[in-house]
Amino acid sequence: MLDVARIRAISLDLDDTLWPIWPAIQAAEKALAHWLGDHAPMTSALFANPAARHDVRQQVLREHPELAHDLASIRRLAIRRSLELAGEPPELAVPAFDVFYAARNQVTLYDDALPAPQWLASRYPLVALTNGNADLNRIGLTPFFKACITATGLGVGKPDVRAYTAAAMAAGVPIDQVLHVGDDVQLDVLGAMAAGMQAVWVNRTDQLWANDAQLPHEEIDTLTELCNLLGGRTVDASTGSLTGSSTGSCA
Repeated sequence: MLDVARIRAISLDLDDTLWPIWPAIQAAEKALAHWLGDHAPMTSALFANPAARHDVRQQVLREHPELAHDLASIRRLAIRRSLELAGEPPELAVPAFDVFYAARNQVTLYDDALPAPQWLASRYPLVALTNGNADLNRIGLTPFFKACITATGLGVGKPDVRAYTAAAMAAGVPIDQVLHVGDDVQLDVLGAMAAGMQAVWVNRTDQLWANDAQLPHEEIDTLTELCNLLGGRTVDASTGSLTGSSTGSCA
């Protein structure tokens, strides 16, 4: 059970917690392919083959295992390698990646992904903790977060204990007083609990929990439910109307 009285800060995952990531990645891949078609047609032809894209990425990962946590660098190097294989200027990797990255950050927020961080940030230090490379400033969520800890910036990602420790340090509280919230069973629940945090599993897709030995402190299907758990009032996500105690909820 979630011990609300223990919580003095919250760390929050981003991809698939505040927005669905794969539609954004697919749109970014299309934007990149279109740009390459205009500026590097031979590379575009190579990129059109999913198996070839996969092989290039795996080659880059084998050559740079130290960058496995750094999705942006892996992507940029894979584009550069593809340009080299196609005999086109490798320096085009920089503007090509910029096109991909701009589209990757054009996410569609879940309905609760704006009011919930706003409500949470008004009551707790809120820290983003992600293995992805989203740009909160581009997405428009920066004002709600005290810090954003990324695997790229830190040098390690979840479930390494150093990731959760960094989030606690950014929040300015002991790690056992941080609640971590996210969608991934290993990275956001089991990893966070192993580090000493409480953890809430955001299960938007009605998955079954497969680890009977360890359970999340709470399971929710929206962040609105999290606000209600922490605030004691009920919010109607469609109207924003509140009922219950005067301690507050997200709206």
